[in-house]
Amino acid sequence: MNSTTPVERRQWMALCAASAATLALTSGCASAQSTPGFPGIPSAPASDTLSASQQAIVPIAAFAAAGDIPKLGAALNQGLDAGLSISDAREVLVQLYAYAGFPRSLNALGELMKVVNERKQRGVQDAPGREPTRPIPKGDALLAAGTANQTRLSGAPVQGPLFDFAPVANEYLRSHLFGDIFERDNLDWHSREVATVSMLSAIAGVESQLQSHMRISMNIGLTAPQLRQLAQVLAERVDVDSARRARTALERHLATLR
Repeated sequence: MNSTTPVERRQWMALCAASAATLALTSGCASAQSTPGFPGIPSAPASDTLSASQQAIVPIAAFAAAGDIPKLGAALNQGLDAGLSISDAREVLVQLYAYAGFPRSLNALGELMKVVNERKQRGVQDAPGREPTRPIPKGDALLAAGTANQTRLSGAPVQGPLFDFAPVANEYLRSHLFGDIFERDNLDWHSREVATVSMLSAIAGVESQLQSHMRISMNIGLTAPQLRQLAQVLAERVDVDSARRARTALERHLATLR
């Protein structure tokens, strides 16, 4: 694993994430209340609206994925003004590496650091947020936790010819994304999926992965009205192409449920 480059890891993980999400096609939608033992999923009843923090995440994730640093800076300022914590924004931009690569993730984190420092110089005291409430597992325990998280998100154990051909790819996916990142409970899974859908909506050519993440989002309790609102935020604050991709992916997913 140490012999791979960051770009190679990103390519493997993007491919694996698409396949893992596709396997969720056979899974039904589950409410957040039906998932005890997964602290990343909020226990509150399903809602028809995104929280203010989740709405703030949408343009941050989209501009970061697109590599539009000037607009990302503005979105970060607006999100922090709206009450998003520094920790929330940082978690989103770290997670970005799994979907848009380390270069854009690192550039986005650098912009967040710059924005926070500039705000401090102006006397703005942003909420730092919180760190994970429990230690992140290591070794075999991390792989086991990541496998459980992957299964919960996808709705079924993830397996198939791709992982028979390249089993190390699924190991990266389980240990890095669903282990190291999704075990960090200082950002809930709903918000992480809001971020992922927003990222993929901003990237042309990944429509199938976007549709799969619409399915995953609803599988862990996000509602169709919330995802429609996400698309509306993209239309109002990002661009019409990102909004169109999000709406198309959602409607295609909903059509499979009828």
